[in-house]
Order: sequence, then C-alpha cells, then structure tokens
Amino acid sequence: MNNPVIRISIWVYLAIFFAYLLGPLVIMSITAFNSPSFPRATPWECLTFEWFSALFRDERILNGIKNSILVGIGTIILSVSMGLAGALMLTQIWPKLRATYYTVIIAPILIPGVVLGISTLVFWDRINRMLGLGADSVLSNGLFLTIIGQSTFIASYCMLVLVARLQRYDLALTEAALDLGATHAQAFRKILLPFMRPAIASAAVLAFLASFENYNTTTFTFGEYPTLTIELAQKVRYGITPAISALAFMIVVLTVFAALFNEANIKRKEVLAKARRDGATVGEVSGGVKLPGFFTGNAAAVALVVFAIATIAVVGTATVYNPKQCIANVQEQKRLETERRIQELREQRKRDAEAKAAKDAAEGATTTAPRPSNDSGFGGVFAPGTLQGDDETAPPEDQEPSDNSGFGGVFDPTNIGGGD
Repeated sequence: MNNPVIRISIWVYLAIFFAYLLGPLVIMSITAFNSPSFPRATPWECLTFEWFSALFRDERILNGIKNSILVGIGTIILSVSMGLAGALMLTQIWPKLRATYYTVIIAPILIPGVVLGISTLVFWDRINRMLGLGADSVLSNGLFLTIIGQSTFIASYCMLVLVARLQRYDLALTEAALDLGATHAQAFRKILLPFMRPAIASAAVLAFLASFENYNTTTFTFGEYPTLTIELAQKVRYGITPAISALAFMIVVLTVFAALFNEANIKRKEVLAKARRDGATVGEVSGGVKLPGFFTGNAAAVALVVFAIATIAVVGTATVYNPKQCIANVQEQKRLETERRIQELREQRKRDAEAKAAKDAAEGATTTAPRPSNDSGFGGVFAPGTLQGDDETAPPEDQEPSDNSGFGGVFDPTNIGGGD
C-alpha cells in the first residue's frame, strides 16, 4: 500500500467498480426529473416533478405495489417460519444425515424460477381437482399460489441466515432453563427467540426484497393479482415513460434512508456500549447519549439528517415549482428547429434539381443522337428508309434495281404486267 502506483490502481478500480454498479441507478434517477416523455438524461430540457404525479395516478402501478406488499408479507411469514424450522432441524439432526438434509433444503435455490412457477401451478391445480374444489377456491387464488411459489426457494435463503446465527447459540442456556423448571415452549420463547431476533429480522428483510423483485416464478402464478414486476414488464412491451424512473428513484431513496438509519442505529449502540465501559451510570446509559455526543463520530447519523433535510426541501420545491413556461419554450424551440430543417431540406432539393437540369442541358448540347446501325443481317430490308423511299437509300435513277431475290426476276412486277 506504500507504493503510489498500487494506491492509484486501487482507487481507479474502485471508481470503475462503483461507476459500473451505481451508474445505471444515477442515470435513471436523473431521467425522473427531465421533461421529455421518454426516459433520457440528455439532452436536458426542463426540471419537472410531473412524472411523480403521473406515477401516483397510474392505477396499474399502484395496484402492483399493493399486491407486491401483500405477497411480501405472506412470503415473510411462511419463509421465515420454514427457514427457522429447517435451521433448528439441521442443528439437531443426526450428524450422518445432516449433509443429505442440507442438500435437500438448499436444492430449491439451484432450480430455475420458471420451473418452480410451473411446478407450483401444476401441483396445486391437481390438489384442487382432487379435493373437488372450484376454479375460484383458495388453492387457485393468485395470492396463495404466488406466496407458495416464492416461499419454496426464499425459505432456503432464510434458513442459511438463521443457521449462521444458530451456530453461535449455546445449548447450555436451554438446558439450564429446562433444569430450572421451564417447559420447552418457554425455553424456546424466552431464551432462543430473543437470541435469534437479529437473524430473524435480517431473514425477514431478505425475504421481502427477494419476493418484491421476483419475476420468473411470479409470472406463472399471479392470476388476478399482478405484482409490481409483472406490471412493469407488461408496460415495457408497449413503451415506458419517466414515471418508471420516478418509481425507481423513490425505491433508491427509501433504500438509502433505511441503510443510513440502520448504520446510525448500529453506531448508536456502539456509543452506548462504550459509555458503559467508561463507567457511565445506569441512568445515563438508559437515557441514551446526548444529541451532540450522538452525532460526534457518527457519520451515518449526520448523513441521515442531511438526507432527510434534502428530501423535505425537494418535496417542498415540487409543491410550488411550475415547469409549464420552460416546457412551452422548449416546444417552441423544437418547432422553430423543425421548420428550419424543413426549409434547409427544401432548399437542398431545389439546388439538386437545378444542378441536375443544368447537367442534362449541357449533355444535350454536346451530344448528338447516333444513327441507327443496320447490322440485323437482312440487308436493310426492314430499315425505315427502305419502306418510305428515302433518298438516302433509294438507288440512282440511271441504275436499274438489282435482283437479289435468287429467283431470276420471276416475281418482278413488270413481268406480271407484260412490260418490255
């Protein structure tokens, strides 16, 4: 690291990496504030917040968001429950079967989402028919099928998160609780669950995000409940507007806000732990850290406050800003530019036509029409001059016409008429 070349190379690599990673998100965020009806960052025309209003007026997008939230909540409940059960089973199963059981639990992650979606649809349709239920039963409901289909592989992700936490758990705590008279349910609820709470929260966030962005499995199971990804995919087929960019920008803002809040909370806990180690009283620790001390050395908290202020300022500006005059000026400039280009095109066509006419006139003045050659092989019998008796082709008066027919003048008209 002391070598300047290595340091510069690392910084260049990091810059390229983050530009590749975050560049599309930045460009899409910029298009949410540009006035053209098609998402583009350049050329910049007018600052507008109209696309956010258009987003909230789009019933399909709002319905997709609502369905995605409902599916996400159901997926969290089912996936985290199955993941926790699988993690507990994995830590308590017979060691010789542990590898086999782990492979079976992880297998859904390796299966393509299309296969999971089709399998879910076919399987529950057969179950529905076996039970003699109608097409409008719960087993044929789009929400039910989507939650089941997504949970088949999201539960595996949750299990991996919970297993990592469970491996740090000391079974002696549960045994001590049982020795003191607690039941297994009480030991699970009061000892194990509090220990697993951070991992359960992480697994729930992971399950919701995986459910929210899933498309491959959902496209076969959504029925009458299309999620946000389904609605976006259908809109892309027929053309998109910057309202999609506005939605992406809002998702990015919420993600950044949640990340900063989590980082600030972690830093706050570190500050409280340090205060305990430094001999702070129970009242001081339970009352938290004073505001100046909380922001001292907590860059995430400072960034969170700045981010919140900037968000409030943007929202306030959007309520009073009116881009109509700017848009009208841009449209007028486009109209003038279009007229100018049309006029240039007409003038260019006129110049091309004049140049072509002058060229044709010059060629006509310097070039004469060639005489038609008589090389047909019939001796000029079919030449126009022969039929009309032109002077150029007629024989001289003092020269008798020659007989080239090959019949000795038998068909000569003078012989038929009795001449000479």
